[in-house]
Amino acid sequence: MAAEAATIPLLTPYKLGKFNLSHSSFGTIGPDSDLMAMFLSHNAILYYSQRTSKGGLLIAEATGVSDTAQGYPDTPGIWTKEQVEAWKPIVDAVHAKGGVFFCQIWHVGRVSNQDFTPPRRLRIEEIPQIVNDFRLAARNAIEAGFDGVEIHGAHGYLIDQFMKDQVNDRTDQYGGSLENRCRFALEVVEAVANEIGADRVGIRLSPFADYMESGDSDPKALGLYMAESLNKYGILYCHMVEPRMKTVGEISDSPNSLVPMRKALKGSFFVAGGYDREDGNKAIAEDRADLVVFGRLFLANPDLPKRFKLNAPLNKYNRDTFYTSDPVVGYSCCWLL
Repeated sequence: MAAEAATIPLLTPYKLGKFNLSHSSFGTIGPDSDLMAMFLSHNAILYYSQRTSKGGLLIAEATGVSDTAQGYPDTPGIWTKEQVEAWKPIVDAVHAKGGVFFCQIWHVGRVSNQDFTPPRRLRIEEIPQIVNDFRLAARNAIEAGFDGVEIHGAHGYLIDQFMKDQVNDRTDQYGGSLENRCRFALEVVEAVANEIGADRVGIRLSPFADYMESGDSDPKALGLYMAESLNKYGILYCHMVEPRMKTVGEISDSPNSLVPMRKALKGSFFVAGGYDREDGNKAIAEDRADLVVFGRLFLANPDLPKRFKLNAPLNKYNRDTFYTSDPVVGYSCCWLL
């Protein structure tokens, strides 16, 4: 191990609304970190909930808002009383370690299959019900003991499908103009914020990404419009994916930046996508983000904050084990702060 160094930007404290994140707040991650935001399904959550630390932030990934929201096997839900009860001991385990726990809520939309719900276009009269599903899921999350929710509006899932003009071909008030395409996302934000309080709400966005064939012709305008619009609701944070992460797992050169969105947003701003220790520290030092999100590096290095502190070598990750249902060989896991 390298000699211990002075505190680096990624490992400095940060106050996220009413939550005092006592370590790693300007950056990241980790079971030994005081900012640990992990996106996990049930088979991994209990393990990590026992390893969080006081002031840590943990975020449970991809939690379905209804029975029609699902699209992958073994992803958790939070639309039934039974699911709420099942979450309680997990949430309690995080709180027992002094951690802060958010639940990421989602609907996959057309990223589904016949084993769940055959994808089809939502009729306009059905859209308020989907908004209500998000609202009820947020209420259930608070009932289960979560400290807040993160709305999944990224990576080609339902909310992202509405926002992106390369997939949204609607001709009603939810399609066409930028304002119309963002209407559904903002209705969800408003409903969730009104239900549980804006200070308990975050959202994840990927305006520059083209996941699930959900790209946009002007992602900069999309990201800026959403950042500015979110200010109306006063939510806690926006978690945005870097332009260089256009597709899953591939880092590409991009002339674009999230800085305009960071400047436009009044809440806390998280950035994700291909970061390492050096450019994560740089992002914080240059005030391009409040928090930097790590995923792949954390999976291979559960002690990542300590390794960052010591500038120690990192283990290599194995992507083949990221999305398996087998709790022995890998984790059903994606992004981590």
